[in-house]
Amino acid sequence: MELTIERSYFKEGTNGVLFVNGKFLGFTIELPWIDNLKNKSCIPEGRYILKVRFSEKFKNHLVLENVNQRTLILIHSANHAKTELRGCIAPVTYLTGIGKGIYSRDTMQKLMSLVYQAQNRKEKITLTIKSQNYENYRSLSKTNS
Repeated sequence: MELTIERSYFKEGTNGVLFVNGKFLGFTIELPWIDNLKNKSCIPEGRYILKVRFSEKFKNHLVLENVNQRTLILIHSANHAKTELRGCIAPVTYLTGIGKGIYSRDTMQKLMSLVYQAQNRKEKITLTIKSQNYENYRSLSKTNS
């Protein structure tokens, strides 16, 4: 199973479009790109392996493996990147602003259902993160350094 996030970078946050096997599932919200700083930045673009994880705080969610210089990067429910995320990714049904959305639990539930089905089929679950606006990403990277 292949998840893809196509990101748009802004100074206030990062919004994305989430696809599962090429089909639209929802949107994503993240922190802005600030040179991969722990707890302050979204993670670098790239391809990651996803694993199912459970915690009391987030219940069933996903964890990204082998994130450069970062640990415990999760995909979990949240509706406001700056107040609820520390580098993680949140799926949302609708975007309401930069780094903001609504109905995150609904989209997370749909995503987890698809992930469990893929697990039952013994599929590897991956996430590719790429940019929709590379020029903005590069200029933000320079201004935040």
